[in-house]
Amino acid sequence: MSKEKKDGSAGIKAEIKEMREHLMSQQQTIRAKNLPIIVLVEGWAAAGKGSLINELISELDPRFYNVTSPVITPEAEARYPFLYPYAKAIPENGKIMFYDSGWMEDCVRKYLHREITREEYKKRIRAVNEFERQLRDGGYLLLKLFVDIDEDEQRRRMSALRENYETEWRVTAEDLWQQREYKEFKDCYESFMEKTGKLLPWHVLDGSKKNLAARDALRLLNGQVEKALEKGRYCGKPFEEDFPLLKMPKLASVDLSPALEDEEYKKELKKLQKRLGELHNVVYRKKIPVILCYEGWDAAGKGGNIRRVARPLDPRGFDVMPIASPEPHELARQYLWRFWTRLPRSGHFCIFDRTWYGRVMVERLEGYCSEDDWKRAYNEINEFERQLTDWGAVVLKFWIHIDQDTQLARFNDRQNTPEKQWKLTDEDWRNREKWPQYEEAIDEMLKKTSTENAPWFIIESNDKKYARIKTLRIVIQALEKAIEAQL
Repeated sequence: MSKEKKDGSAGIKAEIKEMREHLMSQQQTIRAKNLPIIVLVEGWAAAGKGSLINELISELDPRFYNVTSPVITPEAEARYPFLYPYAKAIPENGKIMFYDSGWMEDCVRKYLHREITREEYKKRIRAVNEFERQLRDGGYLLLKLFVDIDEDEQRRRMSALRENYETEWRVTAEDLWQQREYKEFKDCYESFMEKTGKLLPWHVLDGSKKNLAARDALRLLNGQVEKALEKGRYCGKPFEEDFPLLKMPKLASVDLSPALEDEEYKKELKKLQKRLGELHNVVYRKKIPVILCYEGWDAAGKGGNIRRVARPLDPRGFDVMPIASPEPHELARQYLWRFWTRLPRSGHFCIFDRTWYGRVMVERLEGYCSEDDWKRAYNEINEFERQLTDWGAVVLKFWIHIDQDTQLARFNDRQNTPEKQWKLTDEDWRNREKWPQYEEAIDEMLKKTSTENAPWFIIESNDKKYARIKTLRIVIQALEKAIEAQL
C-alpha cells in the first residue's frame, strides 16, 4: 500500500475520532437545551448500516441515546398503523434515537412484495411526509441517511457472509430476494427518496468505503446538531390543508331539549346494546379497529355514556383510556406520542375519555403551549385521524353537550352528595368561569376538525338517557357501514 493511501486512511480515522469526541461533548448541551434527535439510517442489505450506527454511538453516553430496529415488527405490532412502531420509539427531549432502518424499508418492501396496493403506498408516502413534518415542527432534529452500495458490492458482501458459519445467519431470505431484484429496489428507493425528501432531505452515503461513510455521517450529524443548538428548537408555523370538512353548528344554537321517558330508554338500551355486542364479534373477526373519542363539558355525563357503550363489549376486546394531564415523560415528547402509544390493535375498540383535542382547548386556554402550537394542531390532528382511517379504523368523536344551568345543578348535586364529591374539583369551578372562552375554542375545534373520515357528533346531554341512546345508535350505524364496506 502506498504511503499516500496510508496517510489518507489515517487522516480519515483521525477526523472520525475527533468528530465522535465532539459529538460526545455536545451531549450535555443537547440535554440542557431539550433537543430531541432522530437519526434514521436506511440502506441496502449488507451495506453496513449497523456498523455505521456503531461508529456514531461509540463515544456517546449510553444513558442518553437508544438504538431501535422498528422495521422488524412483532406480529402483535403488525396489527397497528404502519407508523406505530416509529411513532412509539421517538425519543424524549434531550435524547438521541437511532433507527436501524425504518419507514422507508417498511414501505418499499411491502410495496414490492405486493402486500400493499399502489394506492396504499401513495397514502403511506403522504403519511411519512406528515409524520416527518410534525416531528420537525414539534422541535425534533431529524437526520435521514441512506447507505448505498452497488449490485456487485452487495453480492460480494453477501457471499462472504454466507460462506462463514458464524455470519451466515445475517443474510436472510429477504436480503437474498432484494439482491435478486436489485434494480427494482433501486428504482423504488430512489422514487421514495424523491417523494419524501423535499421538506427534510435524504443524505446518500457511499457504503463501499466504510470510513468515508462514517466520516460523512458524523459531519452531517455534528453540523446539524450545532446549527440546532445555535438557533434553538424549531417551531413550525400553522397552515391549513384542504380537508373535506362537515358543516357543524355553533354550540349556542344546539337544541338541548330532547329527552326520553324511562320505559322507552330501557327498551332501546337493551336492544341497542344487544346489537352492539353482536357487531363487536364481527368487528373482531374482520379486524376493524374502532376508536371512540369523548370530549364534553365537566359533568356532561361522559362517564355514564361510556359505560353504556362499553357494557355489551367483550372485555378482552376493548380498552377505556382516561386521559389526564400529561406525565413528565409524555410532556417530553411530541404531544401526539401519548395517543399513538394507546391505539387499539385491529379488531379492538379503544374508548378515549378526553383526547388529543386537549391541545386546542385546555392547552390553548391555559397557556400550556404556544399560539403557533395550538393553531398548527388542527391540521396535525386531521392528518393523524386520516392516517387512522387509512389504516381501516372507524373514528367517531362525541362532544357531550349541556347548558350552564344543567352543569351548575350537577355540580351542586356532586358537592352535596358525599359519594360523588370526588368527581368535583376546584379546576371544574375554574373552568366553569371560562365557559365563554371554552365555547369559542370548541366551536373553532368542531368547525376545523369534523372531517368526512372522522366526524364530530354533538350529543345533547341535558337528558343523559337521550344522550346514551343517540351515541349507541351512531356507533352501531358506523360499524354496520364499515362491515358492509368489506363485503
